[in-house]
Amino acid sequence: KAAKEHDIPEDLNKVLENKVMETVSDLCYINMSVVEMMCLDGADREGIVSKSVSSHSDLIPGVYEGGLKIWECTFDLIDYFCEAEIQFTSKTVLDLGCGAGLLGIVALRGKAEKVHFQDYNSTVIDEITLPNVVANCINEGSRMGSGGGRKTSKPPLKRPKKAECLPDMLMKCRFFSGEWSAVSQLLLSSNKPFSKYDIILTSETIYNPDYYSALHDTLAQLLDKNGRVYLASKAHYFGVGGGIHLFEKFIEDRNVFRTGIVKIIDKGLQRYIMEIAFKDSS
Repeated sequence: KAAKEHDIPEDLNKVLENKVMETVSDLCYINMSVVEMMCLDGADREGIVSKSVSSHSDLIPGVYEGGLKIWECTFDLIDYFCEAEIQFTSKTVLDLGCGAGLLGIVALRGKAEKVHFQDYNSTVIDEITLPNVVANCINEGSRMGSGGGRKTSKPPLKRPKKAECLPDMLMKCRFFSGEWSAVSQLLLSSNKPFSKYDIILTSETIYNPDYYSALHDTLAQLLDKNGRVYLASKAHYFGVGGGIHLFEKFIEDRNVFRTGIVKIIDKGLQRYIMEIAFKDSS
């Protein structure tokens, strides 16, 4: 799938038009089922929602890669940032396979210098990621909730006042859709200045072993020599065959990175957080 950079619309109100907002862990995000209804109504040029609905599947390899859902390992990673006191200040960050973009939004709030968001599907970027980032940037001034519960039943946000100019936080963001190798090429060959990422965040992206080579190469091309990847995954993905141990073995065989399991979550199906760095990094 070809890579494409998505521009941030000048009229931010338009991005949030007809969106229903919810909050989770002190982050705003749009209600996915409302988006799905709008997409079935014609807002989805890729047709991924109708294909997903008709095939009763959250994954259609090469067509739709799961970005319409917020997967549970995302929250594992957000919790880990707090526990491990991961510092985003002044860092360049990539939210890879971003879906709703919550990981990148947390990095933005942590005063990252730049945050880039990538998802396989352009519909996900336009209808979900961009609106989520805009909503959180606009509401940063009036931070909602205290982050206590996960599902806070807050009333929908009032329509933001028309922004005179893009909020500073939004100026730090870029948005990309397309497959990993194509997005890497777009970034590396672009006329825009590009510096490699200090931190790459990715959650539930290793479900399919067919993608391991592309993911590994993308990390190798885009990570700064002393950068870190934080990857969240289930132990095993039934039906597609991937999982943390298989990916760990894949990385080991390639001999480019070193890995460490930094957290195991033992509720239900075991979930893991892995840290990845170049073998010769400091």
